[in-house]
Amino acid sequence: MSSDKVVILGGGPGGYEAALVASQLGADVTVVDSDGIGGSAVLTDCVPSKTLIATAEVMTQVAGAAELGLDFHDNEGDSATTIRVDLARVNARVKALAAEQSDDIARRLDKEGVRVVQGHGRLDGPGRVVVDGAAYDADAVLIATGASPRTLPSAQPDGERILTWEQLYDLTEVPTELIVVGSGVTGAEFASAYLALGIPVTLVSSRDRVLPGEDADASEVLQEVSIRRGMTVLSKSRMESVTRDGDVVTVRLTDGREVQGSHCILALGSVPNTTDLGLEEAGVILKDGGFVNVDRVSRTSARGVYSAGDCTGVLMLASVAAMQGRIAMWHFLGDTVHPLDLKKVSSNVFTAPEIATVGWSQQSVDAGEMQAEVVTLPLSTNARAKMQGVRDGFVKLFCRPGTGIVVGGVVVGPRASELIHPVSIAVAESLTADQLAQAFTVYPSVSGSIAEAARRLHRF
Repeated sequence: MSSDKVVILGGGPGGYEAALVASQLGADVTVVDSDGIGGSAVLTDCVPSKTLIATAEVMTQVAGAAELGLDFHDNEGDSATTIRVDLARVNARVKALAAEQSDDIARRLDKEGVRVVQGHGRLDGPGRVVVDGAAYDADAVLIATGASPRTLPSAQPDGERILTWEQLYDLTEVPTELIVVGSGVTGAEFASAYLALGIPVTLVSSRDRVLPGEDADASEVLQEVSIRRGMTVLSKSRMESVTRDGDVVTVRLTDGREVQGSHCILALGSVPNTTDLGLEEAGVILKDGGFVNVDRVSRTSARGVYSAGDCTGVLMLASVAAMQGRIAMWHFLGDTVHPLDLKKVSSNVFTAPEIATVGWSQQSVDAGEMQAEVVTLPLSTNARAKMQGVRDGFVKLFCRPGTGIVVGGVVVGPRASELIHPVSIAVAESLTADQLAQAFTVYPSVSGSIAEAARRLHRF
């Protein structure tokens, strides 16, 4: 067992998961946290946004209830046609759940003997951390300080009507017209969620399609569904400025057009929280944009200094941050470690429908970076999907010609985040399409389409 001292800057997934591993391996662990255990992932990002989206999912299901033979009536027997969202109650629940999750993680750290220090820490050389005047010597330091919403001088949030995604949960009034600037994952998720809650949404996208970084077929499905449900999508429209005059927010586009609404969400990407941490003075090399440069075992350029999570810019997912943190501690403390492999990372966009991906992409196949056979099955042919009134979405699998090894997949549909798991296992363990196909699935089930797609990849 180790007697090494580990100091971790940041209490988010990269930090607290690293702390648990280091404690398990016998290290003396201190976590320096300034924003609350769980970090933005738990307090202002993943947990809150997905809680909001869970409410939106119920609204989406209710909207399709009539097709399944369900009607709503009030106590007088009259047909009820309108469902309204109480945003104050929704956001109160969001914040309560986030706080509860943060408390659960803090209790776990305490149980495992991890010391938590509240304050702002910075490096004083590679082996020393200073927290508000107090000094902590460390055999290893992990930088896991996360990132913050990007803003522009011409688009400054006011916390009331011009908002970053961290400021949404103080809203108590329902927006009458919501403008979302940015069509990446964050922008698409919030646009989809608020649309489902019955709020008119305009999505401003500088690219030719929503979710330009995702599978093109998946993005097309989402955009078609969103427009069909009433969203206004302004493609190839670049924001120039966002201003507010009383209760009216105006988004001016570079071509001179203006879009007005009651509220605006800025989803312009993230900037790393790496300033004033003493990193460069300690020998830590930063990449363009201020992200910490790390290798596949989370090492920085400074001896004994590791980094994990959004501040590295490797792949901004809570699951990746957590794995980077674990890998750092496994490596430093001499346990078995496998370098981070981004081709085995599964991710999900929590829109309606959801978009889940793992492994090699269609874009890579089309570009010749990976030779693969591709099969796509629409969910509209799946018996369980029909029962649930699901028409939109598909399952797509990629496998290597000759060997038949599954190297990637895409699932678009309700609960795609759950359905991608068998594909993730296949990719991680280099299973063949035949092996994936021969595992039993329940009938009827949406997951049956994964096995069916794998069967269609069988070659003599």
